[in-house]
Amino acid sequence: MNFKRQNREAVDVNLTPLIDIVFLLLIFFMVSTTFTKENHLSIDLPEATAEASEAQPQAIEILISASGEYSINDQTLINHQLDTLKRGLHKALDGRQAAPVVITADAKTPHEAVVRAMDAAGQLGLVNLSITTRQPGKSE
Repeated sequence: MNFKRQNREAVDVNLTPLIDIVFLLLIFFMVSTTFTKENHLSIDLPEATAEASEAQPQAIEILISASGEYSINDQTLINHQLDTLKRGLHKALDGRQAAPVVITADAKTPHEAVVRAMDAAGQLGLVNLSITTRQPGKSE
């Protein structure tokens, strides 16, 4: 008997649909994933362990209370406005072009009040700013 050999077709797996499905799943997860930025930081400011340096003479000291009230060189300002703060700093300059500015703020002071004090000093050209802190464990 003469049997004919059957031509066997090569068995191959078409991977194109599989790759399509993988890319669709990848796109689905990229689009449906939410990226949230959660900040759960507990901040208790200000504290520093560095030693206090000697203050430069005739520095302008801005004190900011916990409620955001300003005092320049122990003279309380009448309101929290930026213009009032600038006038107080200009008066404290007493004709000088530049002076070091020391900002002392309560730990519970709103950040806006400190930024407003820095902004007022910057608008008057005062660039030598220092922010005071207390040593850990010391109370007043």
